[in-house]
Amino acid sequence: MTPDALVEFCLSLPQAIETFPFGEEASVFKTSGNGKIFALTALAAEPLTVSLKCDPEDSRALREEFPGQITPGYHLNKKHWITIVLGGEGEGAPPDELVEQLLRESHALVRPKPPRG
Repeated sequence: MTPDALVEFCLSLPQAIETFPFGEEASVFKTSGNGKIFALTALAAEPLTVSLKCDPEDSRALREEFPGQITPGYHLNKKHWITIVLGGEGEGAPPDELVEQLLRESHALVRPKPPRG
């Protein structure tokens, strides 16, 4: 997954916005309805990584399946966040389809809930 593809996918999710609260080098993707973060990345970093929110049980299984490629969230709550090294087709790298699924799930965890009633 390229930096451009990552941005395009994140912004394709409902109410997603890109912000830069930590400076121009760090893209932070939030939902506009409540301002909660669902993904963070430094688009110019080598290798490209993305940190996202993840269910703790899923996080543990993913780290076991992709050791070194999926790690506890960098500078984030290690229980609820993971960091993924985006490498495309490399040995042991998570496929783009999985990364997109995890981004959708992260977005679903933080998006505003519709009002009841």
